[in-house]
Order: sequence, then C-alpha cells, then structure tokens
Amino acid sequence: MRSAGPDETLRCRTVFISDVHLGSSACSAELLLDFLDSIECEMLYLVGDIIDVWSLRKQFYWPSSHNEVVRRVLKMARNGTRVTYIPGNHDEIFRDHVGLDVGGVGIRRDSIHQTADGRRLLVLHGDEFDQVVQFSPWLAKLGAHAYEYLIRLNAWVNRCRRWFGAPHWSLAKYLKHRVKNAVQYIGEFERAVATAARQRGVDGLVCGHIHHAEITVIDGITYCNDGDWVETCSALVEHPDGRLEILRWAEHVAAREARGDLQVVMTDRAA
Repeated sequence: MRSAGPDETLRCRTVFISDVHLGSSACSAELLLDFLDSIECEMLYLVGDIIDVWSLRKQFYWPSSHNEVVRRVLKMARNGTRVTYIPGNHDEIFRDHVGLDVGGVGIRRDSIHQTADGRRLLVLHGDEFDQVVQFSPWLAKLGAHAYEYLIRLNAWVNRCRRWFGAPHWSLAKYLKHRVKNAVQYIGEFERAVATAARQRGVDGLVCGHIHHAEITVIDGITYCNDGDWVETCSALVEHPDGRLEILRWAEHVAAREARGDLQVVMTDRAA
C-alpha cells in the first residue's frame, strides 16, 4: 500500500474515528495507519471500541501494526492535537478511568464538540442506546463473535478481489442492508440517539457502535456516525469551515492507487 505524499495531506479541524477493534484480527490497522499519515487535525475524537478487550480476552492478538496505531495517536497528542477518548462497550474497562488524562489523551464518558460554524454536537459511543447490549450482554457477545467470523471471511473475499483488481467490498455491510431486521435496528438506533441529543439541547451528535457510517438529519438533529475500521474503514471529518464529511478510506486508497497506475502507464507511453 502506498503512503500518502506531502501534497495529499488533508488538513481538517476535527477527526472522529471509532470501532477500530485493535486486538482483533478483523481490524484494518494498515488502512488506519495510512489515514493517520494522511491527515493533520486540531482535534481527534476516539469514539469507542478502539481496543477490542472482548476479543483479547478470548485470544491474544496484537501485531505490530496495532501497536503502531497506538504510537501514532500518542504522537499526535504530543504534537499538539487535542485527543479525546470516549470508551465503548468493547473497551468499557477504560470507563473506570473517566476524567483522567493519560499521555495527552483525555478519557471522557461523552463530550460536547462545537464546530467551527457554531453547532454543538454530542459525542458518545452509542452502546447505551442498544437494547441488546443493555439488557442481554451475553447475546451481544455471542453476536460479536459471529460478526468477527463474518469479517474474517470478508478478509479472504477482499484478498481474492485484490488479485483481480477489484476494490474493497464489505460483505457485512451488504448483508445488513438486505436483512429487514438489521435495517430496522439501524433506524431505531438512529432515532433513539437523536432523541437523546435533542433532550441534551444540542444541534446534533456523533457516535459509532453500529458500524454504519452516515450523516443525516432526524427531526432537526444532525446525526453523524463515523463508521468503523473493520468493514467500512471510514472516518468523520470536520473541515475548517465546520462542514462535516465522511471519508471512506478504502475507496480513497483504491482511487489513489488507480491514479498512480494510470500515471505509470502514461509515463511509459510518453517514453
């Protein structure tokens, strides 16, 4: 995978990422490292499930790329980026340390972010609005294991697709959009979180948890989900003017490499 050059650096005000799942073989750490190498930001929000403690308890898995993600985030904090870590359900053990600042990273239960254009956004992971997680933790963990197997299958599918020059594709996302109960669950989750944001008196919210990147408006509330780094490989960014955008990094890398291949072909023809 090519690294972004200096001319490709994306300078933004704020970056929101969640559901990285470090410690799980499903984590796309290399893509995330490429993303972090390609951005400069004033604020970075880690919106939960950054470390998959559930997976680590089952089987220890921590390759060098996962360690490098942690090093890269800490380096950003040392270099002046304000980093806020909001633990999710997979890394809920860190909620015991809410209020502390560790290595320049502030651990918070949730946060209020004000955009450059004056909007106030509630930032939280979102698992507290998931009835399965709240009332049936064992069922949630069973589902997490099944999901991890699905993602592993997806990894093999994408290896085959790369052999044929096809772009990254999410099997889990494909299935979620075609299973009626999954679509209904996503809609109910979004409405529940939007209602909570309205009760808090904010203009919108940023969350993760359901691995479904989206920006939409629900009854006057701006709902943003930054996606994940397992299947979607996406982040939510705030531009200097306050505009919010979802970046789907696997698609970005595929397009960037296609441009590079085209430049090689054109150079060969010119020669």
